[in-house]
Amino acid sequence: MTDIRFDRLIDLPLRDAWKHEALDFTPWLAENIEHLSEAIGVPLELTGTEVSVETFSADILARNPMNDGVVLIENQLEMTDHTHLGQIMTYLAGLGAQTVIWIAPAFREPHLSAIRWLNEHTADGFSFFAVRARVVRIGDSPFAPIFDVVEKPSGWERTLGQVARARGSASEVGDRRLAFWTAYLERVPSAAEWGLKPSRLSSMWVPLSGLVSEAYLSLWIGADDCGAFMRGARGSDASDLIADLQPHAQRLEETLGATFNGNNGQFLWNRAGLEFSEEANWPAIIDWMENTRRAYLEALSSGGRSL
Repeated sequence: MTDIRFDRLIDLPLRDAWKHEALDFTPWLAENIEHLSEAIGVPLELTGTEVSVETFSADILARNPMNDGVVLIENQLEMTDHTHLGQIMTYLAGLGAQTVIWIAPAFREPHLSAIRWLNEHTADGFSFFAVRARVVRIGDSPFAPIFDVVEKPSGWERTLGQVARARGSASEVGDRRLAFWTAYLERVPSAAEWGLKPSRLSSMWVPLSGLVSEAYLSLWIGADDCGAFMRGARGSDASDLIADLQPHAQRLEETLGATFNGNNGQFLWNRAGLEFSEEANWPAIIDWMENTRRAYLEALSSGGRSL
């Protein structure tokens, strides 16, 4: 006979933990995204919440650092409905997501069938998940969140194994990026003033002040080329910023040698035409990026824009 006291694990309505979907559930999930990451088996880095797509707002956008893919997360506090399925398809097209995670306390069978169909018929590289959200407690214990994956791509575990084996080469790429950004700082120590730090990321964001909304110049490096483009705040579609600069598009293109039009909130593209994979090119790439950064700052200053 044991004197240990046992009690029952009980499920609670999600609204006992989060009263409002957008005001409570989405912010909590964004701050605790590691719970979802553990459920599907891949790392997730938050990039934005309530991201505008036409007249809708996607709940959460994240990034998979293993392949730099865009992850769309749509969450509900009630059983799935056709409205959210339609919104997911809109966001998928508008945000360029490769992975979609639909979270709800219960899924209607037609919606699970839709997730299965998408996994079976979309091109390689797309993944769709249905994740059941639960809140449980034992007696008077604190609430505990549980995320159960109820639909996922076929062979997902095998895919994770392949990705894990490929991480060795991914680590080599990260080490090479780290070496480049370190070399950038050594060549241009003043770059630390605008926020450059040694990193394994493929891009660095230079803050641009004095514009209608938060804006950045992204300096990026890729396997075969490198360059720069403008963008708004993380997770933003930069619509206000683009609209503000559109009247100056032709002059900016001519001044910067850039292409104004872009997508996913990225515009004023400019390429160096230098291969990052060739380390001998790094000094030239760094000089190009510094000259480009100064050119964008000058062209976008109040005087340069003639506003």
